[in-house]
Amino acid sequence: MQPVIRLFRKRPYSDNIFSFATNLRLVTNKKIIHGILATALVLFTSVTFAQESNIIEISGQVTDKDKKQGIDGVSVQIKGSVSGTITTSTGSFVLRTKLKFPFTLVFSSIGFETQEYEVKDLGAKINVGLSTQTLLGKEVVVTASRVAESILKSPVAIEKLDIRAIKESPAPSFYDALENVKGVQMTTSSLTFKIPNTRGFNIPNNFRFVQLVDGIDMQAATLGVPLGNAIGPTELDIASVEITPGAASALYGMNAINGLANLITKSPFLYQGLSIYQKTGLNHVGGTGRDLSNLTETAIRFAKSYNNKFAFKINASYLRGTDWLSDTRLDQNPNNLKTANPAFPELNNANAAFDGWNKYGDDALAGSNTVSVTGLNINGQANQTLTVARTGYWEKDLVQPAVDNLKFDAGLYYKINDRLEISYDYRVGKMDGVFQRGNKIQLDNVVVQNHKLELKGNNFSIRSYISLENTGNSFNVKPLADNLDLYTGGSASAWGTKYKNALNAYGAANGGALNSTNLAAATIYARTIADAGRAEPGTARFEALKDTIRHINNWDIKSSTIPDAPITGGAALIQKSNTYHIEGQWDLSKAVKYFDLLVGGDARVYEVIPDGNNFVDFSRPIADRNKVLENGTYGKNVLYEKFGGFAQITKTFFDEKLKVFGSLRYDRNPEFEGKFTPRLAAVYTANKVHNFRFTYQQGFRFPALFEALSYVNNGRVKRVGSLSYINNGLGYLDNSYTQASVSTFNAAVKAAGNTDAAALANRNLLEIANLPKAAPEKINSFEVGYKSVLLNNKLVVDIDAYTNVYTGFLGQVQVFVPIAETVGSDASVIAMVDRNRDATTASGGNTASKGQERYRVYTNAKNK
Repeated sequence: MQPVIRLFRKRPYSDNIFSFATNLRLVTNKKIIHGILATALVLFTSVTFAQESNIIEISGQVTDKDKKQGIDGVSVQIKGSVSGTITTSTGSFVLRTKLKFPFTLVFSSIGFETQEYEVKDLGAKINVGLSTQTLLGKEVVVTASRVAESILKSPVAIEKLDIRAIKESPAPSFYDALENVKGVQMTTSSLTFKIPNTRGFNIPNNFRFVQLVDGIDMQAATLGVPLGNAIGPTELDIASVEITPGAASALYGMNAINGLANLITKSPFLYQGLSIYQKTGLNHVGGTGRDLSNLTETAIRFAKSYNNKFAFKINASYLRGTDWLSDTRLDQNPNNLKTANPAFPELNNANAAFDGWNKYGDDALAGSNTVSVTGLNINGQANQTLTVARTGYWEKDLVQPAVDNLKFDAGLYYKINDRLEISYDYRVGKMDGVFQRGNKIQLDNVVVQNHKLELKGNNFSIRSYISLENTGNSFNVKPLADNLDLYTGGSASAWGTKYKNALNAYGAANGGALNSTNLAAATIYARTIADAGRAEPGTARFEALKDTIRHINNWDIKSSTIPDAPITGGAALIQKSNTYHIEGQWDLSKAVKYFDLLVGGDARVYEVIPDGNNFVDFSRPIADRNKVLENGTYGKNVLYEKFGGFAQITKTFFDEKLKVFGSLRYDRNPEFEGKFTPRLAAVYTANKVHNFRFTYQQGFRFPALFEALSYVNNGRVKRVGSLSYINNGLGYLDNSYTQASVSTFNAAVKAAGNTDAAALANRNLLEIANLPKAAPEKINSFEVGYKSVLLNNKLVVDIDAYTNVYTGFLGQVQVFVPIAETVGSDASVIAMVDRNRDATTASGGNTASKGQERYRVYTNAKNK
C-alpha cells in the first residue's frame, strides 16, 4: 500500500475555549477542603488553546513481517504526545496531527516487537512490518519510578501482569491471578474480598499496602483498605497490573510501606467495541458445611472513539456466589490457661470458660464475656471462684453466606490537542462479604464510589478525585452475639446468679456438695439452667431478634446500666466518609541540562461523618458523644488531613551503563511532625544483559483513619484511635494497667480466696501501662537484585534480597482503667479484680468498687 500524506486547511476561526465549571458545597467550612477544590477548579476550568490551521493526515498499513498480513489492533502512537490510533482489521490506519515535522510514530502490539518510525516530511513513506517477539524482559513499567522504563532496569523490584499473562492465567479472575505473582501473598476474607500484600507484616485489614486504579486510591476510608476489587476494573477492561513489592512511600506518600499495586485500564481510543463474558462455576463441591453452590459472573464493556478526538467507555459486572463457612470448633482458651480454671483439672474436658474459634459472645480469652462465680465451696474449700464464659453463638448462625458484587464505571475522554487530554471517570461498586478486623464484620450493601477529573500532557499530569463511602446495612458479628445473649439470657450478674444457684443445687443433689467427681457435670447442668429462655438459632424468635439488633447503631444494651442504651442493644456498622484528593507531577527533564528531574505533590482530606458509635465528634462532652442532636446528626464532621511533595533526580554515567536514582519526599499531617522520606538507588548494566540494582529507602506511615480516630464500644471493650487528644478525660494512656498483668493478678487473687486482702497482697503483679503518644511507623529498607534475559531470550533470571527494619510498629494493646481512681492506689488495685468489672457494693467483707473500663488502644511497639 502506498502511504498517503495530505495537507489541507480548515476554515480559520477564533480561539476555542474549553471550560468546565461546577459548584460544590461541602458540609464543612474547613479552609483546606475549599483550597483543594479551588485548586482543582482552577486547573480544570480554564483550558485554553489555539486551533492551528494546518492539520497533517497520515495513513499507512502495518503487517506481520513473516506472514505478510495486516495486523488488527496495533497501537499507533505519536511519541511524546497523547495522540494515537489503532489499526483496522486489515492493518490500515489513519492519524491526524498538528505537530510539526519531524516526529516519531511508535507501533506496538502484544506478541510483536515494538517499532519506531520517524516522519520527517511530506514525502515520508509508511509501511511497517512487525516481527513476532518473545516478551521475556521486554516489558515497560511506570510504577517503580513514575516514568516509563524497562522492567529490567527498574531501581526496585517490580512485577507486571499484561493482557497476555492475564488471558493465560488459570485463575478465576485477573485479581486472583495476583496470588501467583512472585512475592505476592493474598489473604481471602471472603469470596468478594481479597487483600494483597507483599513484603512485611500482613493482616486482613492491611493498612500498609496501597492499591491504585488509574492513579486513584481504592481504599474505603473508614475501613482502611481497598475492598478487594469491588469497585476496580473488570477483566474486560484491565490492561495491565504492576506490583511494587516493598516500600514505595518515597514517591507515593505515606502508607505504601509494604508495597503498591497499580491497576491500569484500557484506553477507549485503543480498545474499542463491545465485549461480554459470562463465567459459571461451582464451589463447595465437597459438600462440607455448605451445599453445592453456583458461582457466576457477568461482565460487559463498550468503548467508542470518534475521530480519535473524543472517546468514552462503559463497564458493568455482577458476581454472585456462596461464601466459605468459618466453623472451626477448637477451644482457644483451654482449661490449663490462667484465663480459665487451671486449679480445677477435672474441668479439662468440660471447660466452663470455653472460647470457640468461630464462636462469638464467649470471648473468655480476652476476658470480655466471662462471669466470675464466687463464694463456691468445692472439695470442702470455701470461697472458691470459677471463671465461666457466656454461651455465645456460632458464626454460621450469624453470618449470611450469599454474597454478591455489582459494579459500574464510565469514562469520558477528550483530546484537546496533540499534547493535552482531559478525562472524567466515575466508578461505583456495591458488595457483600465478610471483613476481618478485631472481629468479623458482615458487609451488606457497602457502596463505594468515586469521581475523577484528570488533565494529562506529554510531561505532566494533574488529577483530582472524590471518594464516597457508605457501609450500608453492615454489622459487627461480635456485638450481635453479645446482645443476643444479654437480652435473652440476662445480664452478666443475673446470668451468673442463675448459674451459681444451679451449680450448688446440682452438687447438693449429687453427693451433697460440689467436688472433683461431680464438678464437670454440675457446670454443664448449670449452663443449661442459666440459658433457659435464651434465643436459639433456627427459631423464628432468633431470626427476628437478630434482624432487629443488626439494624441498631448502638452496641450498648440497657441491661448494662448504660444510660440511653437500647433495650436489645445493637450491632450496626454505619460508617460514612468522603475523601478529597488532588495530585500532580511534572517531568522537568527537558528543562534541566545535567540530569532528569521529576517533581510532584498531593493533598488529601478525609471527612468522617460521625455516627455516634464508631466515629464521634470529640469536641462534644464524653457522655453526649453517642447522642443524636436536634438536627439529626452526631456532631460536626471530623477531618483528617495530609499533604506531601517529592522530587526525583535520575542521572546516567559510563555510557548509560550506570543509572543513579535519588528521591526525597516530605509529608505532613497536622496531628504529627512532618517526615522526610529518602530513596537512593543505582542500576548497573554489564554487557548489556546483566542488570544489578542496589536500593536504600525509608518509609513512614501515618495511622489510617480507623487507627487514628475510632471510638468503638466493642463487646464492652472500647477501641480507641491513636490521636492523643482522644485520651482526654479517659486516662488510658497514663492511668491504666496492662492486660497481661491484670490477668496474672487475677489468677493469683482467685487462688488466694478472691478477697480484697488477697488483691492488695498481690498488687505488685500489676504493671502500669504508661502508653506513649502515637507516632508514624517507620521502615528502613535495603534491597539488592539482579535481572537478566539469557539463553537467546529463553530464560529470565530475577533475584531479590531485602531486609526491612520497622520502628514504632502500630498495633493494638488492651489496658484496664480504674474508674475515678488513680493507678497505684488501693482502690485502683481492688477495681482490677474480675468481680469488679462493673461497679459493686460492699458485701462479704469486700469493699465497694467503682469498677473498671477496658480500652484497646492503637499505639507504637517499643521494640524494632
